[in-house]
Amino acid sequence: MQSIFMDYTWVVLALIAAFTLATSDALTKKILVSHNEYTVAWLRLVFSLPLLFVIFLFIPVPKLDKEFYTAFFLSLPLEILSIVLYIKALRLSPLSLTLPFLALTPVFLIFVSYAILGEKVSSLGAVGIFFIAAGSYTLHISKIKEGLLEPLRAITKEKGSVLMIGVALIYSLTSSLGKMAIKHSSPLFFGITYLTALALLFTPIVLYKGKKVRGKAALSVLLPGVFYSLMIVSHMIAISLAKVAYVISVKRMSLIIGVFYGYLFFKEENIRERLFGSLLMFVGFMLVVTAT
Repeated sequence: MQSIFMDYTWVVLALIAAFTLATSDALTKKILVSHNEYTVAWLRLVFSLPLLFVIFLFIPVPKLDKEFYTAFFLSLPLEILSIVLYIKALRLSPLSLTLPFLALTPVFLIFVSYAILGEKVSSLGAVGIFFIAAGSYTLHISKIKEGLLEPLRAITKEKGSVLMIGVALIYSLTSSLGKMAIKHSSPLFFGITYLTALALLFTPIVLYKGKKVRGKAALSVLLPGVFYSLMIVSHMIAISLAKVAYVISVKRMSLIIGVFYGYLFFKEENIRERLFGSLLMFVGFMLVVTAT
């Protein structure tokens, strides 16, 4: 029984990462209504650091090698680009039309994680991943009466959706490189040092593109930052326990939570057709878990 529980520890951690990420995104989108996206993105990183620094005091520092540094420094510029695109997508478009496109990351990972890490997914796992990705097509399913390809054309008209597809592709690269760095260090050490480096590198961008946020406005990003730090911890440990494509697939359950947040907090429309896409993602989630 204990062995079975340990086998699925990564699932629980990936689901925690999904919830904390979706919650952080919803809180961040609310703040973006009236504040600069670069400043908000930077503050979310900064406010995630105190909790991570406390954790850092209790973990050993692993011996680092060339593979760690290669993966670490290749990931950083890609991650900076993804943060900019991600925050812009959240600001430009509804949550329920942007977050679901992150479901494409596991599809990209089928090929990227094999190329970088040599990880192969099973046939059942691949079916589950494609089920998750299929949910993104149904976001505009009401447009299908105008033509079979109309839902895809509708995607291209939504700037936030296009940006998030780019983010999904970048994440497939950074997730695989992150797994490589974790293999040559430890999950928590990599997660904490990586996020610290991101915050430092993002600072010049904020000084150039951002705007000052003071007092209560700045503190409003504290809670999104805390949830983001919890996401980092659970994500890094989960990805050290299972194949990258599987972990990211389960983590993409955040998309379902994001759709509900979009309806509850932002009164986003056409929620029924988007819930159908969420159902497809849930079926895919069950297949991925079964495949492992």
